[in-house]
Amino acid sequence: MSAAMDRPQQQSRATTTVLRVGGAALLVVVAVIHGYLWRQGYRDIDVIGPAFLLQTVLGVLGAAAVLLAPRRLLPWAAAAGAAFALGSLAALLLSTTVGLFGFTESTAAMYWWESFWVEIAAAVVLTALAALAWRGRTH
Repeated sequence: MSAAMDRPQQQSRATTTVLRVGGAALLVVVAVIHGYLWRQGYRDIDVIGPAFLLQTVLGVLGAAAVLLAPRRLLPWAAAAGAAFALGSLAALLLSTTVGLFGFTESTAAMYWWESFWVEIAAAVVLTALAALAWRGRTH
């Protein structure tokens, strides 16, 4: 195989690596934000407190899965990470608009905007990674 024919494959691997590391890092940030807020008092809110703790754990586990998944499982790990980020974003938006489990949040709350943007970024990056990984499986 010539070097010119191998270049797209090398670029694809590099892109996959960047998306993998970036997606994992964003999931860790989601986890850190929720863990921090849990420690700052969200732990005392019914249902929301345990959910924040669960998001902390799942964010870290999701990051590990995205980083460590073998090639054949990477599309699934990335898709699961994207779904997690979208679920977290949906919960944030619901809690801010109509309330969630009797709890209503405000955009003025600590780390609201950071959560919003990080969850969007994680969903975009991990969706792109899933699509690239799926495409790589078909070639």
